[in-house]
Amino acid sequence: MAYVHMNREEHFRNDGQPKRILALDGGGLRGILTLGILAKIEDILQQRHGNSSDFRLCHYFDLIAGTSTGAIIAATLAKGWTVEQIRQKYMSLGERVFEKSLFRMGFFRAKYDENKLIEELKEVYGDATKLGSPELQTGLLIMAKRLDTGSPWPVSNNPKGKYFDSRPGGTIGNSEYPLWQVVRASTAAPAYFDPETITIVERTGYKTVEGDFVDGGASPFNNPALQAFMYATMDGYRIGWPTGADKLFLVSVGTGAADPEVKKANITAKQAIAALLSLMDDCASLQETMLQWMTTSHTAREIDRELGDLRHDLVAGAPLLGYLRYNVDLRKDSVQQLDPSLTDANVIDSLSAMDAPENMAVLHRLGVLAADRDVKDEDFASLFDLPAV
Repeated sequence: MAYVHMNREEHFRNDGQPKRILALDGGGLRGILTLGILAKIEDILQQRHGNSSDFRLCHYFDLIAGTSTGAIIAATLAKGWTVEQIRQKYMSLGERVFEKSLFRMGFFRAKYDENKLIEELKEVYGDATKLGSPELQTGLLIMAKRLDTGSPWPVSNNPKGKYFDSRPGGTIGNSEYPLWQVVRASTAAPAYFDPETITIVERTGYKTVEGDFVDGGASPFNNPALQAFMYATMDGYRIGWPTGADKLFLVSVGTGAADPEVKKANITAKQAIAALLSLMDDCASLQETMLQWMTTSHTAREIDRELGDLRHDLVAGAPLLGYLRYNVDLRKDSVQQLDPSLTDANVIDSLSAMDAPENMAVLHRLGVLAADRDVKDEDFASLFDLPAV
């Protein structure tokens, strides 16, 4: 079976057809777990669309959103890479970028050298490739946080977006931002990497306006799923896709839910960083609560013993979208249920870290095992299949 191939403009078009969103969490090197889950999703959708080796997730999803490590994966998927190609690159990137150094052990210096990350990102995306480039085959949304103004920035290649094109007066449009730099901004996790400076306004005879950007995980949207839903449907973002479980389908993939007991045990003098990580978890829980309140997803988890999974408590009386959430609980009991071969408690505790290259193989295996357990063909309703030609 051949299927319709769309370009970026056709993916964004509000044409009354069902629309599909993929949202990818931040989480440092735990993003390798995300790739384990995405491989199963890619395999299911490839088989659904003629089992062609040319199939890519960017053909199916009309918008791919990512924060931090999720931004790296999202941008690469939008370029047309397979999940396996990304996995191979990700493994080598993790080893080189997250190399520990005694010269970066101080509290007031970023833990890792951003220049190594920049080199890797330029190699993947190209030095000159812009966010508005046709190399991106579908919609892309990257979450960053502008530190000097305190505002979350959803940066997209939406050609109808208010800030897509450059404007008179020297304002540089999102379309002109180097892709590697936007991704780098989203991955500039406080304490791990220095902020990324992006030129926003530049004109002869006037002072240049620059913004300092940090990891999108420092905003409420380390899980970008709710922001992606808002971006696709709110009038201000100029996409305007209709809502409804038969019109909009969102797939959200996590990087593993870190064990809170591990983080609590690691609180030291760096309590500010520990508090930030805790706030990120609180925001992630809120995202899931809101999305489950809008949907009747069979992947809904129990929010707590008071709220339950919210599948019978719809905020609008009817589902506003179709919604799937895949993730892995990294607490010891859950990990051992998923992979009984993992018996070393210290190894399991270390899986919550975001900067441990030695964990990548184990985390990827957990992602694959979770996908085998949780991701099913029937999760993807046929009404969202790509049109045949």
